[in-house]
Amino acid sequence: MASPTAAQPVISPAIVSDKAHHRCVEVMGAIAPKSSLPACDRSDSSSAEAIVATPIPPSSDATELLISPDEPSAVWPEAAMNVASVQQVDVDPAIIENSPVLQRWLEDVPNLAVDIGHDPAFRTRVRVGYAEFPSTDSTGGIYVGVQDVFVGRTPLTLSADYATNGRGDRQEFGIDAQYYVLPLGWYGNVAPVIGYREIETPSFESSGMNLGLRVILIPSRTGTADLSVTQSWVAPGTDREVGLTTFAAGYAIAEDLRIGTDIQIQNTRERQESRVGILLEWML
Repeated sequence: MASPTAAQPVISPAIVSDKAHHRCVEVMGAIAPKSSLPACDRSDSSSAEAIVATPIPPSSDATELLISPDEPSAVWPEAAMNVASVQQVDVDPAIIENSPVLQRWLEDVPNLAVDIGHDPAFRTRVRVGYAEFPSTDSTGGIYVGVQDVFVGRTPLTLSADYATNGRGDRQEFGIDAQYYVLPLGWYGNVAPVIGYREIETPSFESSGMNLGLRVILIPSRTGTADLSVTQSWVAPGTDREVGLTTFAAGYAIAEDLRIGTDIQIQNTRERQESRVGILLEWML
């Protein structure tokens, strides 16, 4: 048996250029340094092309290359890639212009943990629509309001609303502050509510501090869809106390426009009043 270190002749396909009178090498399938590859020599005395096999001398480098097929960097040293060049992708400028997300990522890679904590999953909404008062002869009227105006980049938001019917015997006005206790980027949140509210109906009137709790669920972020339930009490602890249960939901029909509903039940010691609203919401 031949010694592993003995020189072994290697026959490799070679193409000899007819236009050049110097030695050339084109090797397919051989893994070896260029200095030890078989040489193709063109003989001037013959019209035929000759292939001359030259033994590969023993080389620790060649042996290492042959026995280390799992190391691409050793076999193909020229194939080392520039990672920065691989990461560069040509994108249509129109796509970048219409994508705030791409613009932000091109400027700086965002910290997703910070985004979850500070970037709200819901948006400020200006709300306008039709209101009906089933407990007051089903009279109709209007509803206007604004929901969740953020105070800087804090969890504190402000809301206000006004509703009245066509006869003028039903009126409601209120302004509230909500402080969300969970990270604003979550798909749900809880906020204590504190504010002031006035309520006027044919059977009673009440005004005073409004205290309560709001729970919001956000199945789709950035205002696409959300629903909330708020339970609060106007003038709590007095003979004019009114319990308010409000259900609100909205769904986006355009980039900055939603259709929503606002249903409120007003409970006193003597009776119950109600209001139903169908709204258009403009997201800021």
